[in-house]
Amino acid sequence: QVQLVESGGGLVQAGGSLRLSCTASGSIFSAMGWYRQAPGKQRELVATVNSGGTTNYADSVKGRFTISRDNTKNTVYLQMNSLKPEDTAVYYCNRPYPYRPWGQGTQVTVSS
Repeated sequence: QVQLVESGGGLVQAGGSLRLSCTASGSIFSAMGWYRQAPGKQRELVATVNSGGTTNYADSVKGRFTISRDNTKNTVYLQMNSLKPEDTAVYYCNRPYPYRPWGQGTQVTVSS
């Protein structure tokens, strides 16, 4: 069963940037997404990329975040620029529903 491992999170000031990585133990799925869950809130979809490279973004991150994939490395990336305090959350990667087992996520904290 494919395992997903997220990394690259950290503490950054508002306006800063981070690049998250998600590496799969096997081949990544044809479609992949980044999700996030802030304290006390439900997990939400942030961005998706399909096998052809087509991307979609939540309105809240459009123009600031970029999702990409490297199939040779079984890795999906999320470049996050112009970060805001409201981007603070644990970030996860997974295929679109039906989901595979979730990884541990990576914490992103944006200070004002």
